[in-house]
Amino acid sequence: MTFDGRLLAGVSVLAAVVEAGSFARAAELLGLSPSGVSRAVARLENRVGVRLLDRTTRSLRLTAEGARFYGEVLPHLEGIEDAASVASGSASQVRGRLRINVDPFFSCLVLAPHLPALCKKYPDLRIEIYTRDSIGDLVSDGIDLAVRFGPQPLSSMVARLLLETRILTVASPAYLEQYGRPQRPEDLAGHACLQFRDPQTGHPFEWQFQRGRTVLPVATSGPVLLTDVNTMLTMCLAGAGIAQVMALGVRGHLDAGRLVDLFPDWPGEVFPLYAVHPSRRNPAAKVRAFLDFCLEMTRIAAQTT
Repeated sequence: MTFDGRLLAGVSVLAAVVEAGSFARAAELLGLSPSGVSRAVARLENRVGVRLLDRTTRSLRLTAEGARFYGEVLPHLEGIEDAASVASGSASQVRGRLRINVDPFFSCLVLAPHLPALCKKYPDLRIEIYTRDSIGDLVSDGIDLAVRFGPQPLSSMVARLLLETRILTVASPAYLEQYGRPQRPEDLAGHACLQFRDPQTGHPFEWQFQRGRTVLPVATSGPVLLTDVNTMLTMCLAGAGIAQVMALGVRGHLDAGRLVDLFPDWPGEVFPLYAVHPSRRNPAAKVRAFLDFCLEMTRIAAQTT
C-alpha cells in the first residue's frame, strides 16, 4: 500500500487549525506562515474532493463533511501521537498537555483546591480545564479525560466510578420559618421546589426518595428551573425554595446551620461521579496520573461528607 506523506501532513495541519481556532494561531504552533497553512488546507480539500472549512474574516468552522472527516481521522492521528510518545518515553512520564472536560460544580468544589498540588508534583504537565455542562464528543473535541456527575450512557468510552454522593433535600431556616417544614416527602407538593435541568435529557430531574428497597417518586414544582448547581444552592441559602443537592457540596452549610436536611430518614438516593476517557489499551501517563489524582481527591472529599 502506497503511503502518501502529503496527505498525512495536510491532515495534521487541519487538526492544528481546528484546535487553534484560526490559521494564524495554527501557523504559530506549526512554525509556518498563515498563507502556508491556508495552502496546505486547500491542497487537502482538493485531495479529498470536499470543502472542509468554512472561512470568514472573523471565524472559521468545520463544514458538515469536514466534521465527519475530522472525526474519522482524529483517532488515527492520536494513535500516531501515542506511538511517538511510547518511542520517546513519555508513555511513562507525566508531561505535555492534558485537556480535561470537568463538571463546573466539581471543578469549583473539589478540583480547584487540590490542583496546585498536582501542578507541583508534575511540573512538566500543562493542564487545560474546560468547565462545561455536558460531556460532548471527547474525541472530536480533543479532550483527554472528562469528569462528570450522573449515570453515563453506553459508549466506546471508558467510564470509571470515582464516588457516589448522597442526594439531600434541603432548605434554609428562613424558608422553613416562613412556610413551615414538610414532615413527609409527599408534603413537598405544597412547597416551592427549585428545579434542576438534566443536561442529558433537557428535562428537570425527577425528585425521588429511597430508603432500603423502597423508592418513592414525588411530583414537585417551583418557579425556577436552573442549569447551574451553585446558583441553585445560593437561591436555596437565600430562602427561595427547597432544593435537592449533593451531600458532597453542602456539608459545611449543614454543620453551620445555614441549611437543614429535611428527610434524614430517607438516606438511600445517591448520585455517581465518573471519570471518562476515550477507550485505549494504553492510556498516556498523564491520563493515568490525573485518574489517580481524581481518586485521591474524591476519597478525601467523601470522608468529609
